[in-house]
Amino acid sequence: MKMIAHINHHKNHITILSGVLIAIGFISGFLGTENLKDIALIIATLIASVPIFIKAIQALRMKAFSIDLLVSIAVLGALYIGEYTESSVVTFLFLFGDYLEMRTLEKTRSSLRELVDMAPQEATILRADGNTETIPVEEVEEGDRVVIHPGGKVPVDGKIVSGKASINEAAITGESVPASKTIDAKVFSGTIVDNGYIEIIAERVGDDTTFAKIIELVEEAQESKSKAEKFLDKFANIYTPTVVVLSIIVYLFTRDLHLAITFLVIACPGALVIGAPVSNVAGIGNGAKNGVLIKGGEIMDKFSKVDTLVFDKTGTLTKGKPEVTDIHTFNKVDKDTLLELVAKAETISEHHLGQTIVKTARKRGMDLASMELTDGEAIKGNGIKAVVNKRKIIAGNRKLMTTENITLSTAVESYAVSREKAGNSAIFIAIDGNIAGIISIADQIRDDAKKALAQMRANGIKKIVMLTGDNKHTAEAVAMELGLDEFHAELLPENKVEFVKKLKESGHIVAMAGDGINDAPAIATADIGLAMGEGGTDVSMETADVVLMADKLMQFSHAYSLSKATTRNMKQNIFIAVAVVAILLTGVLMGSVHLASGMFIHEASVLIVILNAMRLIRFNRKNMQADEEVVAVPVEA
Repeated sequence: MKMIAHINHHKNHITILSGVLIAIGFISGFLGTENLKDIALIIATLIASVPIFIKAIQALRMKAFSIDLLVSIAVLGALYIGEYTESSVVTFLFLFGDYLEMRTLEKTRSSLRELVDMAPQEATILRADGNTETIPVEEVEEGDRVVIHPGGKVPVDGKIVSGKASINEAAITGESVPASKTIDAKVFSGTIVDNGYIEIIAERVGDDTTFAKIIELVEEAQESKSKAEKFLDKFANIYTPTVVVLSIIVYLFTRDLHLAITFLVIACPGALVIGAPVSNVAGIGNGAKNGVLIKGGEIMDKFSKVDTLVFDKTGTLTKGKPEVTDIHTFNKVDKDTLLELVAKAETISEHHLGQTIVKTARKRGMDLASMELTDGEAIKGNGIKAVVNKRKIIAGNRKLMTTENITLSTAVESYAVSREKAGNSAIFIAIDGNIAGIISIADQIRDDAKKALAQMRANGIKKIVMLTGDNKHTAEAVAMELGLDEFHAELLPENKVEFVKKLKESGHIVAMAGDGINDAPAIATADIGLAMGEGGTDVSMETADVVLMADKLMQFSHAYSLSKATTRNMKQNIFIAVAVVAILLTGVLMGSVHLASGMFIHEASVLIVILNAMRLIRFNRKNMQADEEVVAVPVEA
């Protein structure tokens, strides 16, 4: 085993040595010393054959018929009939082609390598005594206070507790424009402080950081195979023994051993085997570099066939940063009292609207910690019920009010509808069984939504649908503004799942995009699940097939067009490989293609398909880097 490892380690040196010996042989032949020429070419053949024979034997042990086996048989045949020039040239070209293949494959993995190179190695910890200590990043523990100076890399995921900074998050989001961060903002491992100074509390360390998960996901994705690759693997196991049998038939018919050996070598499916994997690796690498995680070749292939898009509204088509726009009370209830009671009740909810109310109360300096909360219950898709300071609070939508027998007067209903038609979500608040007020919350449509949806329609999307738990008036405003084909409002998570299932049953290939948390069931049900996962939430990374790290719909558009380009590139490579083999075999049988020249063309075809795949590395880069001059679109009727 050590000998085999040693030979494989020095394969490049073996290639160079065999090349030098072939050159010596040709020079000797030119000078008329035929014996020296034959000796040099035989030694070159034997030396270059060793790594090829080793791989052939290893494949046979695994009951696989590899390309190396075909070349090994051909080389032995060439030596047997005294064709030393061709045996040496074939082995050299095969090794040299292998070298070029590895080099160019490594180039297609450059995006992953660049990610790995960005990984921080050290962290500066602020100790309790006020002193700082620089330690390996692996030794940072949750709760440590980490200091990052200008130009420094953020070593772990955490929350800023002191300072402010402009942070380049390209390693996570693919976005080159630095993001401004201040106290309480989340920061992620692998990002860089352009200017400013921050201190953070470590929340995720080691392999749990967002950056580490991205690298792991991209590695797994690049190793996973598309349907085309799986088919070609099976095809190669059938194709190789078939070629051996055909070469024997050629010999039986022609009695020309040289022709049979040439047929054997030229029929090697090298370009066919390498073409699909290199396209897959390059495409996934391009996505990772642009902040899009596509989880494997099979996902890429399926994504390219999608014809229907289904979107959640809040956090997907809209920015997901809602704000309280109005607090309206009834029956002489004080606004601050209403907000304080509801905010305390909403502390049990993870819903974005509830958390918006909590943030508003805290911004106004309300001391929620001093309030007593009992019997709290979050009602999925409808709202919350809780007892705060011994008062029964119910906050949510109309369904919840109806379920709890809360009467909505004409005036209350009229006010709510007017707020909803203005693009707000109306949160009904009842205290001790009576309607007490309405809190209006509004969001904004994403700046890039219109452009992204238009691009995806141009690329083949036939239908775009929005599913939301929000009220129908707000949903209609968003749908009209974006020109959606359908919208369905006031849905529970299970209703979204049912709708996605119906679309699939009617023959649509469906991609579902959501925030990766409450939309996880629908994301999992769709043919392709896509999460708007800024910072890479655990749920979005685990559930979705595609994750947009910068929460930009233009990344969605890029991912979709990239999937089509990658699938198209795979097909191009397969066509090139098959066409070259067909032409060469025809040439062999007609006597116009010989072993050495055929092998040269064969290796050239391998290089061509790799170079073709490498075009994917730079796919759409100009469009992704261009600043989008799109004005923010408010959600208005």
